[in-house]
Amino acid sequence: MKTYNWIVLGVLLFASSTMLVKAQDVNITIPVQNIFNHTEFTAVQTVMNTQGSSNWRAGAINPTIRSMSGNNFIHTSMPGFSLPTSVLHWRLASIGGQLPRYHWGDKWPGYKWLTTSYQTWYHPSIYSNYTPGNIDFSFKMPSNAFINHAFRAGDYSIQITHNYGVSGFYTIEFSPDSFYAILSIPKAISWLTGNNTAYTEISSLNKFRAASSEVLWDLGTFELGNTVDFSLFAKAASSNIQFTSTSGVQETRDISLLKLGGNHPKISTLSLTSVNKNFTSGNSFSVENGNRNGFQLNISLSQADFKNYFFQAGTYKFQVNLNAKDTNNSIAAPQNVDYTLKVQTLSEITIPNLGHSINFEFNTLAQYQNGQTKLIPSQLRLSNNETYELYVKTDAAFFKKAGIQSDVPSSILQVGIEGGSPEVVLSTTPQKIVNNGTPVLDKNLNMNYSISADAAQTLVAKEKSTYSINVIYSFIAL
Repeated sequence: MKTYNWIVLGVLLFASSTMLVKAQDVNITIPVQNIFNHTEFTAVQTVMNTQGSSNWRAGAINPTIRSMSGNNFIHTSMPGFSLPTSVLHWRLASIGGQLPRYHWGDKWPGYKWLTTSYQTWYHPSIYSNYTPGNIDFSFKMPSNAFINHAFRAGDYSIQITHNYGVSGFYTIEFSPDSFYAILSIPKAISWLTGNNTAYTEISSLNKFRAASSEVLWDLGTFELGNTVDFSLFAKAASSNIQFTSTSGVQETRDISLLKLGGNHPKISTLSLTSVNKNFTSGNSFSVENGNRNGFQLNISLSQADFKNYFFQAGTYKFQVNLNAKDTNNSIAAPQNVDYTLKVQTLSEITIPNLGHSINFEFNTLAQYQNGQTKLIPSQLRLSNNETYELYVKTDAAFFKKAGIQSDVPSSILQVGIEGGSPEVVLSTTPQKIVNNGTPVLDKNLNMNYSISADAAQTLVAKEKSTYSINVIYSFIAL
């Protein structure tokens, strides 16, 4: 019975010892904020224990450590990836909770990094001692370590040994004899920069007249931090673009008119729909030095669709849902961009050089008896991106002769559009010649000008001379 108890006790002691050694592995978790923001990381962790000793070995032998596995931390699940030992700096922090120095004659080395050669972590004097307990090291990763290297999610490991282990000669022995220093990198994808809103304003009709085959709207420049490879997914929040006219009328446009693309070769240009799509062509975005990937995104559409569906004045709104997903779909980082396109109220009336003068000549009896009509082809070119009314008027109630007001009234002249509503009598009060006109771009109008037979006969008694008057066209938006 006693023998049985001793056997059980031995098994328990063995299991306890195994767990102790495993617990001595130094696992240093690097926060992704430090990795992505390139900011210095510091931590204090226990690396050894004095096993009850309070003195240094005879002769105050300098304690040292070295790497047993080369000058690199090796990724435990992807051995092809590594980090140089220079990314992790270390120095003694405390022994038994007591900060160095332990004697005025001691020397306390500054930060170093691991190599395959033994390096001293403390220089005790002959009279130095310490409080028994844990030996803690300060660990530091400078900012340039994050800038110059790629930290891939998972564990990077290196085996470390020291000269105060079991020797068979010295009674002062620190445990464990060797241990692993492990850099643990969390899985993470994070949007570091990028707008949640994007805005474009159209303030010129020339944008709709451009000869290019494509129109681009900028969504902004984005930068992501990542410790895993990822692909960029995107969709529209709705299948419709919401449009509100300047008069408050609500309409929609089909979201599939638009394409999402970017300036990075890994980003494909695809139609934007309400169904999630992978916009990453070929290989995914990898973990690069600095753990950042940046790109610019844009919305594009054909010039014809831009002119046909976005010409009307008002506000167009839609939302793009971006999502960066790792290749195993285990983590994702969403980002929404609310896009607003504002098209200003734009209108324009132009008259070609040859259409600035309309001449009526009264030289024959028939011209006085019958009156005259002048048709000026394509005299007016209209552009208006709102529902409109077109008016005509003059700035004077009477024609002028040699710059001086005459007694020939403006009402002798009638104005209208070929094929349009009846002509109106010219006066200083604006007269409507187009009612409820739909938005148009560069529409040519043939204009009619007439002096009726009755009006022409009133000119018989007038002094023979040249009479002139200004005809003025204007819009009113509905």
